[in-house]
Amino acid sequence: MAQPTPGTPSLLRAINDRAALQALLERGPLTRPEIGALTGLSKPTASQLLIRLQEAGLVVLDGIREGLPGRTAEVYRLNPAAAHVAALDVTRAGIDVRVADITGAVVGEHHLPSPGRSGGDALERVRAALEGAGAPPALRRVVIGVQGTIDPGTGKMAYATSKDMPGWHIPDLVRTLGDGLGVPVDVENNVNLVAQAEQAHGVGRGHRDFVLLWADEGLGAALVLGGRLHRGATGGAGEVGYMPTPGAPTARDTGRYANHGYQALTGGPAVLKILRSYGVRGTAPAQAVLNAVQASASTGRRADDARAGLRDIASRLAVGLAAITSVVDPEIIVLTGGTLLAGGDTLRELVEHELHALTIPRPPLLLSTVEGNPVLAGALDLALATARDEVFSSTVPS
Repeated sequence: MAQPTPGTPSLLRAINDRAALQALLERGPLTRPEIGALTGLSKPTASQLLIRLQEAGLVVLDGIREGLPGRTAEVYRLNPAAAHVAALDVTRAGIDVRVADITGAVVGEHHLPSPGRSGGDALERVRAALEGAGAPPALRRVVIGVQGTIDPGTGKMAYATSKDMPGWHIPDLVRTLGDGLGVPVDVENNVNLVAQAEQAHGVGRGHRDFVLLWADEGLGAALVLGGRLHRGATGGAGEVGYMPTPGAPTARDTGRYANHGYQALTGGPAVLKILRSYGVRGTAPAQAVLNAVQASASTGRRADDARAGLRDIASRLAVGLAAITSVVDPEIIVLTGGTLLAGGDTLRELVEHELHALTIPRPPLLLSTVEGNPVLAGALDLALATARDEVFSSTVPS
């Protein structure tokens, strides 16, 4: 495709088109004079622009707005059908899907349960999940959140075993999925997608350097440096579950992907074991932590034991965070995942206190404020950003 020369009419039209589409996205339905005022275009130029965008199928009429007596104005809006995207969150429990149009409006959701230990064929599972959500055949982009990463050198799943992601360890995973679906596909680490959502909608907004720690059954982190997500050479930046940690067995002791490091010290199974030793029980790490927080608010021996258990967990979490903080020196640390959210401010304050006792930098620790499924939220943000960039640039002539 020939690139327009800077300063040529085609480039100026493309810039104006993009500005108008962005205004319609952010402000909602607008009249021609409003579009002209927001973009700085003259009435004739704004009129030509709207005709061009209507012909391209990017803008549609949205009725008439009554003004002063005898005066009306046509209202235009972004055409929702201009593009659709899908976001998927793949876990051991199944696949959650969310489909949205170019405006960001969700038009379909679905949960496809896990078929069991076999995991099934990844392509067929993704296709079935999309069909269940009513996804249109001509999706613009699909973003899939997974436990693990894609090694850019091999194209294969890394930092996750076949037990973690059954059916997903296939050659050139991204290309296989994209070719099979006939849609551009991105496969991204789930915790990185949570950071994407936090940066756009949560407490990470406005911060150029922050660390996000996810703690539940497993542990993971995401690093946002200079406003951009840092993935690392093999996509493994933030895979802190494997991080050697004082007081925990190492990979040399247990095997590369066995239970060692930070995960062995304070992952979900460790949290259950720790709290059980203090007399606090629960069927899952988050439930056990919540029980401990509730018990700690009372008085007596049971409350003392619950508080001691929470301090034990906090000190273990702080050991890993201290290593990350000493290297990255983030503005803030965002805490999320079932264990940390269940602990609320009680656990957050304990971890912050322990961390600040270990490091010279003392970043504040903040609980995530992203509601719902943050993996889907981040995947949808990424899919929409890519699709909009492509669609809003599509008026540039070939």
